[in-house]
Amino acid sequence: MERTAQNTVVGFIGTGVMGKSMAGHLMNKGYKLHVYSRTKEKAESLVAQGAEWHQTPSSLAPLCDVIITMVGYPHDVEEVSLGEQGVIPHAKPGTIVIDMTTSSPSLAKRIEAEALKRGILALDAPVSGGDVGAREARLSIMVGGSKEAFDQALPVLEAMGTQIVHQGPAGSGQFTKMCNQIAIASNMMGVCEALIYAQKAGLDPSTVLKSIQSGAAGSFSLSNLAPRMLNGDYAPGFYVKHFIKDMQIALDSAKEMKLELPGLAQARALYEQLAQMGEEDSGTQALFKVYQQQL
Repeated sequence: MERTAQNTVVGFIGTGVMGKSMAGHLMNKGYKLHVYSRTKEKAESLVAQGAEWHQTPSSLAPLCDVIITMVGYPHDVEEVSLGEQGVIPHAKPGTIVIDMTTSSPSLAKRIEAEALKRGILALDAPVSGGDVGAREARLSIMVGGSKEAFDQALPVLEAMGTQIVHQGPAGSGQFTKMCNQIAIASNMMGVCEALIYAQKAGLDPSTVLKSIQSGAAGSFSLSNLAPRMLNGDYAPGFYVKHFIKDMQIALDSAKEMKLELPGLAQARALYEQLAQMGEEDSGTQALFKVYQQQL
């Protein structure tokens, strides 16, 4: 059965930088929403719009037809999905559980296996697009799981994103997101190096951007994050600490596949240096601060 706003109650767990916007779009589309986050204050604006607050994921679970998790780390995903107070032990049969956190592919497979034992469908559906994509409901959503679950959940996902692709069985969404993060990691180094080079050469980096962002060097980071770097705006669209987590997942996965990714390893080392500078809660564009030390 297709999950539409008329026949679907949605639970949303994790209302941080991106989750709050994503949950808001679901409400705007007419879905009845139940919410849980560890910090209740982060969900207050959603509650003010009519969402129902819950003290635990387990109290939310049996009331919902679709449950979305958007939390921080794999251990958080495991806790809210499979823990004693998690959603899978308490959700009703037929529920679709969608984890949109960037997490471990192996955990995604385990969640699906546990869900299926209880007659629950599960998808891993991490996203790309950052805070801007979340606010504008144009996230790229990469989905792993059964085609049955994907088809049922598609209307819900369409409320939050525009590029929604079923990548394959459980874990495929997370593997695809790792591809995304691997590409971003080296690109962020390139953006920072281009800007610092421009400054050292005596150019106006903002003027340089006008020439290079629409050419072959163009990228989301160059168009959207480079201007923030130059303005000293390091507010998080995506946290440094979460990007470090993602890169480690990708490196661990690559190691399992006996694959070397030197660009990713270098990016992770630079971001670790950034975190040691006290910037782990800054946005990923704060990597520029590491390079600015050369000025």
